[in-house]
Amino acid sequence: MHTSPDTLASRLRRLPPSCGPVRLIGVDGHAGSGKTTFAGRLAEALRGAPVLHLDDIATHEELFAWTGRLLRDVVEPLSRAERAHYRAYDWQARRFGSVHALPPAPVVLVEGVGAGRRALRPFLACLLWMEFAAEESWARGRQRDGSEQSDFWEGWVVAERRHFAEDPSRPFADLLVRGFSEGFEVLPGPAETPGPDQIVTQRDGPSAVC
Repeated sequence: MHTSPDTLASRLRRLPPSCGPVRLIGVDGHAGSGKTTFAGRLAEALRGAPVLHLDDIATHEELFAWTGRLLRDVVEPLSRAERAHYRAYDWQARRFGSVHALPPAPVVLVEGVGAGRRALRPFLACLLWMEFAAEESWARGRQRDGSEQSDFWEGWVVAERRHFAEDPSRPFADLLVRGFSEGFEVLPGPAETPGPDQIVTQRDGPSAVC
């Protein structure tokens, strides 16, 4: 059964705040799994909710070692009900560029590989995982970016495998999102339905029911 963006948005808006006054929603999954597209549709249903793209936080040298910058520049200000400011990384120029502002809106989406990482989970009201196989996701990403990015993808796949081996997100997901050409389906995640892929008995940080 497909789920409408409006139905999911209504569900998320009813969650208690998790980061100061903000309901911080993580959208994680493998590179190429459709996170950005899904987050954009969900943001629209949330009447223009701000979206933080983790591609703006990561760099060539720090594909996953950006936790401190995210907490300092984004999470901490939002937790104080303050507007966050961060510099977006320019992947072509290989340097940080313009400053972006992120308001402490009722709902803020954080999308990107690693959005459900251990250090961020205590601040999330809900973690969504894009349920798309790794190899298929990477193939879609390679096709999207073209052959000129093939060297980057070789390194990325190694780094992503290592990241999720050390700091997995899916076992802590509250909801699984399966995309289809005509929409998407939202299912209970491992955090809500303990089973063989749930490697611990409790999530890190406060529990969220979404």
